[in-house]
Amino acid sequence: ASTLAGFTRNLTPGEIESQIHTAQSDLGIRISRIVMMGIGEPLDNFENVLDFRNNVNNENGLNISMRNITVSTCGVVDRIYDLMDKNLQLTLTISLHAPNDEIRSRTMPVNKRYPIDTLLKACREYGEHTGRRVSFEYTLIKDVNDSEQNAQELSQRLKGSLCHVNLIPVNDVKERCNVRSSKETIIKFCNVLKRNGINATIRRTLGADINASCGQLRHLKRGDMNENSR
Repeated sequence: ASTLAGFTRNLTPGEIESQIHTAQSDLGIRISRIVMMGIGEPLDNFENVLDFRNNVNNENGLNISMRNITVSTCGVVDRIYDLMDKNLQLTLTISLHAPNDEIRSRTMPVNKRYPIDTLLKACREYGEHTGRRVSFEYTLIKDVNDSEQNAQELSQRLKGSLCHVNLIPVNDVKERCNVRSSKETIIKFCNVLKRNGINATIRRTLGADINASCGQLRHLKRGDMNENSR
């Protein structure tokens, strides 16, 4: 759902940071970890993201540790290398969602520009250069990417990499036809990865009942809330 509204413009560093200040004010807490994930591609807003990172990392600002800042990308390989050259201690997260080019190109058009082998090569080099573990997001969709064979193939591709796989049960989006894998299938998939030496966990689902969970974020017009919460 996050891509349905299309692209308007990139956020400025100040607009990104203002979200933190708003959350801290509303919740009455100090935020110490940031995940740049949701609507949009952070690495397509590269310079503004780096400026934001500098601002919140500054001891005279929010003073948030670099290691507590995560940047998520669909796999913009050129920018991964640019990020690597900065030698920052950020956590890099990749929206992978498939073990091969056939499935990933069908579900994520960016793969036609940056195939899996090219992407994973960049991720391995990023991990080796920075010493930071790369995380891979993998949304499980019934009969699309959730078979034991898919798990074995993913294991072989990631073998030897400094990485972690975060398995995500797909959430309902009315405009899409994706069906969530069964609990048993998800556990079996995770166990295959672990048996092959891949660090893997299953993400706990939060916010799906109000269309605010992974993959559900969107801009709703006034009056649409009731329809989307039925």
